[in-house]
Amino acid sequence: MKAKSLLTGLVGAAFLLGAAFSAHAADTLAAVKAAGTLKVGTETAFAPFDYIDAGEHTGLNVDLFAEIGKELGVKIEWVALPWDGVFPALEAGKFDVVAGPATITKKRMERYRFTPPIAEATIAILKKAGDTTISKPEDIAGKTIGVGKATAQLDQLKEFSDTLPTKVDVREYPAFTETYADLAAGRIAGVANSLPNIAFVASQRKGTFEVVLPPFGKKSYFGFIGLKDADHAPLMDAIDAAMLKIKADGRMAELQKKWFGASFDTPDAVKDPAF
Repeated sequence: MKAKSLLTGLVGAAFLLGAAFSAHAADTLAAVKAAGTLKVGTETAFAPFDYIDAGEHTGLNVDLFAEIGKELGVKIEWVALPWDGVFPALEAGKFDVVAGPATITKKRMERYRFTPPIAEATIAILKKAGDTTISKPEDIAGKTIGVGKATAQLDQLKEFSDTLPTKVDVREYPAFTETYADLAAGRIAGVANSLPNIAFVASQRKGTFEVVLPPFGKKSYFGFIGLKDADHAPLMDAIDAAMLKIKADGRMAELQKKWFGASFDTPDAVKDPAF
């Protein structure tokens, strides 16, 4: 009788433990819904995705998360910080998801979960307007090129540099706004960033900057980032579903045209990044 009671007790405890885990796994989405607020971390120096214009936070991410918030039935609360602090803050629970966006890479996918891509992220070079010494990507050999610290563009630039007869003098910056300032001042010869970013910067400062085509390196995509543990799976599933709905009904393409001047043909998911 005692043995039966003990067995019954163990089964009951296992059931309760399993139920507790299930309840806990849904807590992140439930907590966001209960609070009525989705906290989104980002840096505000990555135009046209996130930047400050006349004192206002604006960009593609702001518009897109407004649509995601409508789908989830919650408000969006932004948390701005330097890019090299974004991933540690996400893991510390300072916010629920990262807007960024971040280039989807194999190494990052080992640790984080990415949403469906929002744009192509292939790297290219921005130069000063009228600089005839750089007409193609290979012409940056031996020159000083600025790039964001802790970015996928940094890795791509270093990899490309290794293929050149003279290596690039790579200068890392906390934010891309500083690279553009140094390029305009003539302190560096170019900036390496994703094509959508530098195309936007060049369009905003015609006569100051020019894009060097074609892009180089491996074709890649931008996505938003969350944690890949079971606790956050329901929240990330809900964000993915919202984004795919926004993509299917044409809102995503409209926002891409608004901020990039053209829409991108992006896959619904990236399972095997190029690098």
